[in-house]
Amino acid sequence: MSSPAGGAVATDVDVTTDLLTETYQTHYTSLLRLAALLLDDVGSCEDVVQEAFIRVHAARSRVREPEKLLAYLRQTVVNLARSTLRRRLLGLRLLPKPLPDAASAEEGAYDALERDALIQALRGLQRRQREVLVLRYYGDLTEAQVAEVLGVSIGSVKAYGSRGIEALRARMEEHR
Repeated sequence: MSSPAGGAVATDVDVTTDLLTETYQTHYTSLLRLAALLLDDVGSCEDVVQEAFIRVHAARSRVREPEKLLAYLRQTVVNLARSTLRRRLLGLRLLPKPLPDAASAEEGAYDALERDALIQALRGLQRRQREVLVLRYYGDLTEAQVAEVLGVSIGSVKAYGSRGIEALRARMEEHR
């Protein structure tokens, strides 16, 4: 189509595919660095920059001034990086809460063996020593409370407790 003066009519699309390709080749690295400032992994940065070029290519008819093409690309990279971060945050919120650190099977087995050995060692103590240690350390009672429960003096609780711990220590050493 020609104008009345015989010249070619200007198109609405001032940003040609060639200009976009040249901008891509010239500024890809700088746009990748921009994305890297906003994101934490190279793969996501590359994806964002590629997507920015695709979107600008699809919308190049809206870029009326070719000198603003780079600014438009930069803004698209920033917006896509923000969207990527938002999706990540949403994904993290939707993930189930992590379980507390669980012991490995070996640690669990070792703990079970230790517990069994402790129970066996406790069973080998005199009745009063066992009662004092269980009430004092597993029941978390004070010496006075243990004395009241067992109907003995605080001094007896101290003596049974001291002898019981020594006997328990010796039995546990034998186990190892």
